[in-house]
Amino acid sequence: MVTSQPEDNTDKALNKEILRLALPSILANITVPLVGMVDIAVAGHLQGNSLLSVAAFIGGISVGSVLFDLLYWNFAFLRLSTGGLVAQAFGRGDMRECAKVFTRSVTLALLLSVILLSIQWPFQKFAFLIVKSSEEVHNLALQYFLIRIWAAPATLSLMSFRGWFIGMQDSVSSMLTDLIVNIVNIVASIVLTLGVGSFKGVGFVGIAYGTVIAQYSGMAFAILVTVFKYGNRVFGGFSMNDFKEAIHGSELKRFMTMNGDLFIRSLCFIAIYFGFTTIAARYGDLVLSASTILMKILMLFSYITDGFAYAGEALTGRFIGAKEPVMMKRSVKYVFVWSMAIALAFTVIYLLGGNWMIGVMSNDGSVVAECEKYLFWLLLMPVLGCAAFTWDGIYQGATATKEIRNAMLTAFASFYAVYFIGVALLRPDEGTALHILLTAYFSHLIARTAMLSASWKKIKDII
Repeated sequence: MVTSQPEDNTDKALNKEILRLALPSILANITVPLVGMVDIAVAGHLQGNSLLSVAAFIGGISVGSVLFDLLYWNFAFLRLSTGGLVAQAFGRGDMRECAKVFTRSVTLALLLSVILLSIQWPFQKFAFLIVKSSEEVHNLALQYFLIRIWAAPATLSLMSFRGWFIGMQDSVSSMLTDLIVNIVNIVASIVLTLGVGSFKGVGFVGIAYGTVIAQYSGMAFAILVTVFKYGNRVFGGFSMNDFKEAIHGSELKRFMTMNGDLFIRSLCFIAIYFGFTTIAARYGDLVLSASTILMKILMLFSYITDGFAYAGEALTGRFIGAKEPVMMKRSVKYVFVWSMAIALAFTVIYLLGGNWMIGVMSNDGSVVAECEKYLFWLLLMPVLGCAAFTWDGIYQGATATKEIRNAMLTAFASFYAVYFIGVALLRPDEGTALHILLTAYFSHLIARTAMLSASWKKIKDII
């Protein structure tokens, strides 16, 4: 626990606390993109035939995953709002409020999952009206979607659990939950798809079944941690009246207002990432497969730096709750120092290892050759993405959701403005379209950074 000390000792203690919170999250986050990369790699190593090419298998995973991004990113507020509110309650030492936020968030997650399961058919019909792809990719993506959707209760509940663990300054439990989900996902997807020993696998759909098994495995583990680690400390004496207050009390209004802002943020994210994939799909399966692989590699950096964003979220919320503004400002400073160091390291990693990463994702010569045309874009991700990702965590801890919403609205406008201006000026074909898309993507990161940096100058002194 960081307490008031001479300045040098305080800074050392604060940096140790940042690392204590960040390193487990980084370890867990490393496995998150690996899951997507393994899914792509498994699809990329399936045997193509006259009816289904390797690019179609990769495209099926890409489009299928986008459908779930379209669904689940809408509900990212379950993690984001939960983490900030719990961190502030933790800073105040209010365990009863921590329990109420948990109850409110998980109850909402389960209700939303029932709604998702009930609308799966009309949703996929509507989604495929927007997502334009080849018939082969469409059929594969639909198979993937109709299996993986049954993981919705676990997936949404895990958002609440992760946010709650981070708010409780417990990045280890969050890490272990993520590790179980992601390791089970990797192993189950490989075994079910490609087979092992005498088991020949079930083919492409094994990737979706592996994800379902992994999500429920993680949910079971998170429940056990909550019961055995926090049962008495947080939930001891938690009554039915407390439960009613959690889902009907005055704090529910604030929770839903925050969630409304974060819901708009999520819609902007979806519009950007969904737009990136659907626009790429219009230029053919080869461009789609290349854009998918490049985005997976690009997002490696974001998952690493998110570890420090989570630390910033936990500490910012805690020090605001404890009414220690000086420590809050110091935590922001040092979180950025660590994030920038990661950015420099990843620039070197992308420079030296970009070709190797592409080769891991697919052994198809045409797909690899297409990806290699865009390697230089990898070097921009750490520089342009670092501040945007780090600010997200800090603002979430401060529960400054209005500013988060406004920044993402600006980023959304920037992405589409740059893309459509680029199209109007350059009239791209299959060889140039992805360059314009990547330019638009990085413009949205710049917009987020600019907006959040400017807003922080205004709000840091009044928190």
